[in-house]
Amino acid sequence: MARAAASPLLPKIRTALAKVGDPARAKQMQAYMKSAMPYHGVPSAAMRAVARDIFATYPFADARSWRADVLAIWRGATHREERYAALALVNHRKATPFNDLDALPMYEDLIVSGAWWDYVDDLAGHRVGELFAKHRKEMKKEMLAWSVDDDMWKRRTSILCQMFLRSDTDLAFLYKCIEPSLPSKEFFLRKAIGWALRQVAWYDPDEVVRYVKAHDAELSGLSKREALKNVAKLQSGALKRRG
Repeated sequence: MARAAASPLLPKIRTALAKVGDPARAKQMQAYMKSAMPYHGVPSAAMRAVARDIFATYPFADARSWRADVLAIWRGATHREERYAALALVNHRKATPFNDLDALPMYEDLIVSGAWWDYVDDLAGHRVGELFAKHRKEMKKEMLAWSVDDDMWKRRTSILCQMFLRSDTDLAFLYKCIEPSLPSKEFFLRKAIGWALRQVAWYDPDEVVRYVKAHDAELSGLSKREALKNVAKLQSGALKRRG
């Protein structure tokens, strides 16, 4: 994608975050996230409050301007919370009409350049997942391509994009997206496979047991543990199923 112009929002975001940041917390957050980019040290609740205040007057005039501002904040960020602010603009309820197929190249940009679970999983489960639900034919083609991509985070997104669709999940397609990554030793792919299956277990634990048994030799121990984490309690009724 073309380089985004600077956004007047970014200095406001940076100033507001720096004002409520905690340098000691910032070091802890950076270490926990193994981030090359530093933190301001802003807790999640304060981060949400800053984004809410800044974007309260944002016009959400058109999709093109919205995408440009998201990318300008993202690419101009010097601290990780500034990128979280870009994601807050992505996920804002007033941006819902802009979440169409034209937004997918931007999401791809954020996923590939972000290349870590805190960014990727948010986008995969919400924005990309909503696109999948609305545009299944087009998104199946895209996600199938992502499932065999050299980029691990695009693969992870293809596996996780249905994780909030519950019983509307297309299981056959989920399995197609999982299959290319079954031989992978990448932790984040193995974890994603198990997580996606665990989400299915909430409404169909028997199907997850069937799948795990059928692919016992191919699934990693991590994927199997994650997939079966709640199965026994769901089958016994100790946990309530979610359809």
